[in-house]
Amino acid sequence: MELDYNVTDKKYSFFQHAACEFFPCHKVKDEENFNCLFCYCPLYVLGKKCGGNFKYIEGAVKDCSHCLVPHKRDSYAYVIGKYFEIVELMKKNEQQDQ
Repeated sequence: MELDYNVTDKKYSFFQHAACEFFPCHKVKDEENFNCLFCYCPLYVLGKKCGGNFKYIEGAVKDCSHCLVPHKRDSYAYVIGKYFEIVELMKKNEQQDQ
């Protein structure tokens, strides 16, 4: 399957919910370009391979409070580019359950 990563001009690659009671959920200088599309980061499951600015607390919990990777206006292509890594992880988990 071939995905088109050149989507910066597509409306579906950016969404902002400024009326949300948590907006913005991270401290940023540029709220106008804060992307809420990936409100709950789909890259969390990738652990160290997510590419974001995070730290582990209590040994296993990822603290992503300083990470803006999924919240940048142009982050869609990066997140979608990691999709197949997430799929491979899912397949691995499915095989372990059998």
